[in-house]
Amino acid sequence: MAKIATQRGQARLAYLLVLPATVLILAIYIVPILLVFWASLTDYTLVSDYYEFVGLDNYRKMFADEAFANALGNTFFYAVLFLPGAFVISLVLAIAIQEQKQFRSVLEVLYFLPVTSTLAAMALVWAALMDSGQGVINNSLEAIGIPGINWFGSDEVVLYSLAIISLWSIIGFNMVLFLAGLTAIPKNLYEAAAMDGADGAFDKFFRVTWPMLGPTAMFVAVTSSITAFKLFDTVAILTQGGPDRASEVFLYLAFLEGFEYFNMGYSSALSLFFLVIIFLFALIQALFSDRNVHY
Repeated sequence: MAKIATQRGQARLAYLLVLPATVLILAIYIVPILLVFWASLTDYTLVSDYYEFVGLDNYRKMFADEAFANALGNTFFYAVLFLPGAFVISLVLAIAIQEQKQFRSVLEVLYFLPVTSTLAAMALVWAALMDSGQGVINNSLEAIGIPGINWFGSDEVVLYSLAIISLWSIIGFNMVLFLAGLTAIPKNLYEAAAMDGADGAFDKFFRVTWPMLGPTAMFVAVTSSITAFKLFDTVAILTQGGPDRASEVFLYLAFLEGFEYFNMGYSSALSLFFLVIIFLFALIQALFSDRNVHY
């Protein structure tokens, strides 16, 4: 009996210790999601206190909306541009820095500095650098005989410009993650691989480094994917969805519907759909990557 009483006391203590975190999760995540879901089933607007339950009308409107299709296409195209660079460039830099015997700490700090910067403020700096008339980048291109590029005024180039800015801001963070994963790989594995004939750098990478870097690579892939779909700051500051809606991504469309057109019910439907897309994309990516990960 004493043992059972002790176990019950420990269980109650465990529940009490978990309770604050549970309340915070409910208050910060679960309750807001439920409220957004309820709002998505109504015609609630910010300019009227009266609203009605409309069921799935907002979702039907969403799938028939040309702006929704355009924003979704822009978001996926931007993700295709952003994700390979965010992964590959960070990995290459991490491997290169790990091989450095001197100035390694200095290089780590320099590459990580963009992560500590406020993206909203740095977007204005990039706007000056990429200015089509007086920007340093265009002036440098023209100095070597290459015509200047209309970075934010061309509907064919604007998403590439936004991807460059986002890559600049995240590469240092992903590089540090890869460096942590590379440092955790035991050196004796490389020695064993060398004894088996893996003498070249590529042999060592594909036989040892890449398999052992699996958990880190999976984490970087998932977090970078979420970052790609969350594009908003630079669009709101630099392009406002232009030119001709070429940079109107999903989150910016949800912002416009909610806070410019005051259609909070429709904006809630867009936000909830965005949450589902992010969750499914990350889940599929994690399940696919986990099959090839060596823990």
